[in-house]
Formats: sequence, C-alpha cells, structure tokens
Amino acid sequence: MIHRMMVLVVLVTACAATTYGQITSEVLGAHDLTPQGSSPVKGGVSASCLYCHAPHSGVGGSTPLWNQTLSTQTYTPYGSTTYNQKGNAVPLVSETSTLCLSCHDGTVAPGLSVAYGNLRVSGAMNAQDVFGTNLQGSHPFSLILPIKDAPDLVATVASSGATADPTGAVKLVNGNIECTTCHNAHVQSIDKLSPNFLVKDGSSGQLCFACHDPGRVTVGQTNALANWRTSVHAIATNTVVKSASVGNYPTVAKNACDSCHQPHNAPGAARLLRGLNEQDCVACHSGGGNVAPTAPNVFAEYGTGKIGHPFPAGNNTHDAGEAVLLNQNRHATCVDCHESHSALQVASFPMPPVLRVSQAGSPGISATDGTAVLNPAVNAYENCLRCHGTSVGKNTNIAYGYLPVRLVSSGDPLNVIPEFVLTATSSHPVMHVRNSAFPQPSLLSNMLNSDGVTQGRSMGTQMLCTDCHNSDDNREFGGAGPNGPHGSKWSHILERRYEFSRTPVSGQLIINLFPTPDLSVNGPYALCGKCHDLLKIVQNSTFSEHARHINDGFSCSACHVAHGMGAVNPNVTGERLVNFDVSVVARNGALPITYNRAKNSCTLTCHNHAHG
Repeated sequence: MIHRMMVLVVLVTACAATTYGQITSEVLGAHDLTPQGSSPVKGGVSASCLYCHAPHSGVGGSTPLWNQTLSTQTYTPYGSTTYNQKGNAVPLVSETSTLCLSCHDGTVAPGLSVAYGNLRVSGAMNAQDVFGTNLQGSHPFSLILPIKDAPDLVATVASSGATADPTGAVKLVNGNIECTTCHNAHVQSIDKLSPNFLVKDGSSGQLCFACHDPGRVTVGQTNALANWRTSVHAIATNTVVKSASVGNYPTVAKNACDSCHQPHNAPGAARLLRGLNEQDCVACHSGGGNVAPTAPNVFAEYGTGKIGHPFPAGNNTHDAGEAVLLNQNRHATCVDCHESHSALQVASFPMPPVLRVSQAGSPGISATDGTAVLNPAVNAYENCLRCHGTSVGKNTNIAYGYLPVRLVSSGDPLNVIPEFVLTATSSHPVMHVRNSAFPQPSLLSNMLNSDGVTQGRSMGTQMLCTDCHNSDDNREFGGAGPNGPHGSKWSHILERRYEFSRTPVSGQLIINLFPTPDLSVNGPYALCGKCHDLLKIVQNSTFSEHARHINDGFSCSACHVAHGMGAVNPNVTGERLVNFDVSVVARNGALPITYNRAKNSCTLTCHNHAHG
C-alpha cells in the first residue's frame, strides 16, 4: 500500500512538471476519469494521467508509458468499391491507434491498468464512442503502406506524407493515417463547437481538406470533389438543429462534409454515409424543421398517391463504384441524378438542352452511340440515358401505368435513343432542335404553367425530358414542390394528366373513351395542352379528322407516339409522330396497318370500325 501511494505521488509530481501537468479537467474533458472529471466513466483515483499512463511498469515497447490494458482483438477495416488503399493482407492496427482502441473497441473496460491492476470505475462510455471490432463504419486508419494517390487526395499525402493543413496540426504518423492524425487525446475542445478531441477546428470541412483536395486537377481522372467550393452544400447558410444529427455546427455550410458523412460508426459503411443511399438525404430534404429555411420536400413526391423513380431494393442497390450505364441494375437513388459535391441551387431555368445546375457534375451517356460515358454530362437527357438508353435488363413496371405497343419500334421500347435522334422520321425535339420544315399550327409560343392559363418558359427550339416527366407540383411551372421527375400522381411520372386509349382486344371497343373532352388543364389531355393549343387541334387546323376523333373520345395515344419514331416501316410514313398503338388498333382484314401523310389516309381497324 505504501509503495502504491508513493507511486501515485511520483505520478502526480511528474505530471505537474510536464506540459500535461497544465491539463485541467476542462481540457481532458471526457478523458478525465477522476471523480471530479466530466467523463461518463468515473474512477476512484484522483490522478487524471494514471488511467492511461504509468511512470514505471507500463506496457513495454515504444508506447508512451502506457497503463491501460491493450485489446487483443483483430479488426475488420474500412473497405468499399471506391477505396483504393487495398492489399492482399488485412492491415494491422498500428501501435499508436492500438492505444486508443484499448478503450474504444469496447472489449477492455477502462481502469484495467497494467501497473496497478483493476482500478475501480463506474458508469459506461457513450455508445457513439464505442467502435467495436468492425471498423468498416470508421474512417480508414493504419493503412497498408504506401499510401496510394487518388484524384481527390492532396498530392503531398502520397508523395511525401505531408498534409495540406497550414497549422501543422493534422499530420501523418510514420507516413500513415492514425487516430492521432485527427484527434488529440489530451485536449477535448480545441474545436469549441465539436468537442471531439479534434486537433483543430473542423468546421467548413477544414479537417477533411487537410487530406482531401477539392481543387486538384489530374489528367484523365475525375475528382468527385472538384466543384465542392461553389456547391450548394458548401455555401448553404440554412441553420441546422441538433436533432437532425448531421454534425455539430450551426449551418449546412459549416457542417460541410459532416452533413452527409460520419467519421465513426457510420450506418452506411461504404463512404461513411450517415444513411444508406437516399436515406442520407432524408434529414434535410423531407420537409420538417431540421433545416431553416426548409429545403424543398423531395420525399413527399414518393408519398401515398404518387409514384416516383424506383429506389434501390434487394439486390438492385446503388454503389458509387458502379458503371455509369446501368446494365441489369436499373434504380434511381438521389445520387444517380445528383452529384452532392457539385450540385447548385436552381435559381433560374435556362433553355434546353443543358443540364440543370442541381444536377451539375452528374454523369451521363452519349446519345451518339448509347454507350460512351460523359463525366460530367452536359445535356439533361444524357443523365436520363443511364437507364433509358441502351442498357440491358430493363423491365416494364406496371406501377407506372399503361405502356402502348407501337407498330413501328426499334425493338426495345424502353430505349428512347432511336425515338429522339435527328434521323427519326419525327420526334419531339429533346436530342435535337425542332425541325422547322414541319411547322406546328397548334404550337404555343410559351409553355403553360400548371394552372393551364399563365405563360411559363418560352417554347424555344428544344425541350427537356422533364418538360413532360416532372413532379406534378413542380415550382418551375407554378407549383410549390421540387423540380424534376421525382414523383407524380399521374402515370409514367407525367407532370399533368394524360389518358391512354385502351381496349381488351386489339381493334375492339375502346373502354375509356372521353367524348367531347374537357380541354382545360383538368381534362384528359392536359399534358398535350401544355405546349399545344387544343382548341386549334379540334378545329382541324393540323388534320381534317382531329375534331371527329377527339370528340368521339379517342386519345392522342391511339395514333401518336409521345417520344418519336424509333424505326421505319414501309407502310407508315411517320410524320407528325403518327405511330399506332397496336394494342388498340388492328389490321383491316388482310390489309396491313398503313399511314400516308401525303394522301392523308390510313388503313386499320379501330373501335370495331374499319378505316381505308
């Protein structure tokens, strides 16, 4: 007993004669296990240093007079498809980081000292501070050396083992990332707003950018952080409440990387996301009071009564390392269409076909060959072609509504490239400018807003996929909801109502006629009325039989394809998007189904009536 008391006196004296002797309980914070300390774990010994250090008889080797019993566990390190610091062997935790894990892996109780046996303690560590032996949810450390370069790394990290931190506080240990690269165990509140023993103020991503470089440009490689400095997440001044659990700082901009990434115990182990896939975006983009001003409630578009793009499910999951062309794996999580490090807030709506700034930095597929990757995409439709182009394994989902079967087809009804390209006989001008050789008497000068009365964007010579496929309450055309095809109460994620003619048997009676239809925004063809004057159409300004067909109740869909002519057919000339739905029309006896624009005639059977 006398010997132990002498040791304690020596320890306290030694602490007083060193820098650590100036440490107060406020400095050590949660690492002060003394009765008067602020740790949730309370010990009976009053010497703060003793719980970790011993002046004599500590753990051997080069450890700093270590007193806490070391863990003997093996660990599962971080790994993902985009992690390039891989090797054939599992990396061993370095001596430096082992000291931290002797408490933080949760397998060794605090107070199990090497020099003095079991020091009596009570209480328990906070759950978020216990990492376990599976470290997949923690930022990688004790890497397999040498550190491999990457487009988003500070160049000197790999070349010379130096970070870009101008203060020198963030530093590698023996050329490696260790716990002490980011944490100083002796001072809890260097960062006053995030008292997590950080080596420096971590607000605005300062700690992260000591090693990750948003400004680096490398030939032939894409830096995912390249546009971070000007992105909406980097500059947003929206305040954040603590209960949102997106970091310790007061605004989205100050939280920076922490808004989406969690350096320890992340539930989304790959890339340390705070939530899996779209769940990472929920905290801020699902309404409520987590941020102020409130961000548009994107997730309301997937609520009851609406249907949106399919979230990943089962084996149809998203991964940041997947190919841009989504073969056999069609899904649409937020980051398939939005690059969170580059996205900007939409303040205006430029003319098509350029990508909206909310999708800045997102990849796409070239319409020229349907396979060439564009990273980033330039035009809005290129991002859509990740799923709606040449990718294989696409499935028709009945949840999106009726899908016509067109007489003239390129074979894959879900590949829109042949339908929109310039060589198509006729098409809506999505991938090319409008063909002035075929003037449209019914075409409005401006698209109509969602009220069907006030004028919206100028018609121009080209249009976007989202001019038809859009949230039904989007704010670009007069609503209060988010822009883009997130979800809609109308089939096929259409912005407005559009009814399809349907029959139980091809050529027989159509079961959903709309005789003398309402031509307003509430009517069955409201989507067409966004760009076309329906009154002119029923006045036969473009076709002498329009009024009779429409007033008898037949939908535009019976005769017209919405996208374009995906192929050619010797019997159908194909102007004016005339391409019959063969689920509705049938052959006229032995005659083939025909359409000839020059003769203004067709041959077919529809609604039990033979034409021709």
